[in-house]
Amino acid sequence: MTKIAILASHNGSGYDALFKAQILGDLDIEIVLVISNNTNAKVLEKARLNNIDITVINSKTSLHVDKDIDELLQKYEADYVFLSGYMKKISPSTSKKFKIINSHPSLLPLYGGTGMYGKFVHEAVINAKEKYSGVSIHFVDAEFDSGEIILQKKLKLEEDETALSLESRIKQLEKIAIVEAFKICLK
Repeated sequence: MTKIAILASHNGSGYDALFKAQILGDLDIEIVLVISNNTNAKVLEKARLNNIDITVINSKTSLHVDKDIDELLQKYEADYVFLSGYMKKISPSTSKKFKIINSHPSLLPLYGGTGMYGKFVHEAVINAKEKYSGVSIHFVDAEFDSGEIILQKKLKLEEDETALSLESRIKQLEKIAIVEAFKICLK
């Protein structure tokens, strides 16, 4: 069984997709740990209710955030780390030591990089009058949104598409893409 650790800053919709796949047996995984930099992240409560170990690591709780994250990932023997809306940059040492996967709400390399997350991506897509958008599941390296792409799924924008409607549709597509990407990685 493959051990997964999740880093999340807010709701953790990627956590939801992976936990459901674990419970249904769609993926032979065990989510062993959820780390957040946000004490109020909803994902922490979800994981706690599912008897998954949780911890908060940020500059208020740790003098050495990156080192502490590395040590926990090693302690829990994480085979993969999934970033579920984790809003902090991963240190180069962590991205070299672990297989880290991220989900990004655009068709990378479009609309990736610093400041491109959540509604900012969808607003940029709408403002550019793109015909398509989608989700990219990719490995994490030292730069934002530049690692090797595992898979992409796209959808056609509706004529009356708004950033809010696009975000909702992308989130649904993302749940499917995350599970499919892990199926590819775990072959």
